[in-house]
Amino acid sequence: MTDDSRPRSPGAEDRDGDKGGAPGHAHEPSASKSKTRRRIRRWRSSVPRLSRFAVEHLLLLPLGAAIALVWANTAPESYFPFSYWIAFAVNDVAMMFFFGLMAKEVVEATAPGGVLHPWRRALLPVIASIGATVVPALLLIRAVDWLEEPALVVGWPVTFATDIAVGYFVARIIFGLHPAIPFLLLLAIASDALGFGALGLFHPDTDLHLGTGALIMAAALGIAFALRQARVRSFWPYLVAGGSVSWTAFYLGGLHPALALVPIVPFLPHAPRDPGFFVDARPTARDALSQFEVWWRYPAQVTLFFFGLVNAGVPLRALEPGTWALPIAVIIGKPIGILIAAGAALAVGLHLPARVGWRDLIVVGFTAAIGFSIGLFFCTALLSPGQLRAETSMGVLLSLLGAPLAFVSAKLLRVGRFGR
Repeated sequence: MTDDSRPRSPGAEDRDGDKGGAPGHAHEPSASKSKTRRRIRRWRSSVPRLSRFAVEHLLLLPLGAAIALVWANTAPESYFPFSYWIAFAVNDVAMMFFFGLMAKEVVEATAPGGVLHPWRRALLPVIASIGATVVPALLLIRAVDWLEEPALVVGWPVTFATDIAVGYFVARIIFGLHPAIPFLLLLAIASDALGFGALGLFHPDTDLHLGTGALIMAAALGIAFALRQARVRSFWPYLVAGGSVSWTAFYLGGLHPALALVPIVPFLPHAPRDPGFFVDARPTARDALSQFEVWWRYPAQVTLFFFGLVNAGVPLRALEPGTWALPIAVIIGKPIGILIAAGAALAVGLHLPARVGWRDLIVVGFTAAIGFSIGLFFCTALLSPGQLRAETSMGVLLSLLGAPLAFVSAKLLRVGRFGR
């Protein structure tokens, strides 16, 4: 019996109709379903990849900043109460872990075999920070006179500020895995420390209690040192005990408590040699420093989103001619100051990190010009609410122009990813 002569079950003709029929329409229903399923599978697999890409490339920070800028200028009545409500939790507490991770990179870079080892390399970015602060401050004094806004000269300590989070974000995109990044991080930490010092020395009316903070910090360092001597392998006691006391020292001393883990992280036990700059720690790594990175890497990136959301909401109506004094001073002064100070340091026997040259320092200078969160903090400490603070804060926001200038200079000078 042939196939055609076999008995047909009910509904067989309908099934045959699916198989036969006009060409190109034979499998339309099943094909469309399979295509839909494939699209869903691709979407499900792409979401984790996109989220990992966003985290690894620090895209959560500019996303939060963009939302804040739009929100603050379209619905300020809802944005400012919200940002004020979560500002303390984000800026003073959560960002502590991000800055701790940045300190971890500096610690590994200064370890034997690291890009900032030995001390002749580690000291150079500290010396460069002097030029990166003094030159912009002098330029600001001249710029406010030129723009006929002499009252803004009181904000000269704001030029010392370098935002570690945004600077790291920009530098990672430009340089990738490059020794210029730990150079920038150490320079930023030293510049901000000089800024806090300037607040206490030249503006004593600010609410600083450096003596009290120093005493409590000594206790925090003592705790961290004792834990290290006791060979404590977990990072948690360092954070809970030493970190909490250090946070109290910064807070009561009038300094930014988000920097609390910076002096504590160097005490965490770590590998004897640097495995390579920005080499992610393996989850199986047993040393405390690597485990600290594994635990806090992704929560810190989420914190960056809220950091941008809280701090980037500056009203654009504060843009006045005098506002340009600060961005002009830092965008011109930071690269020049770094080059001058680095040249002087090299003349007395210090060394640049391997693979870091003068062209890299220019790009680092534009990146270091970004003041953002630390600059806004200095504005709050220096100036009372009013027009002077509004203009200076807007100037701090305009210092973000250092980011595109860093990209342009990197492309023109063939630095980082543009030198390949």
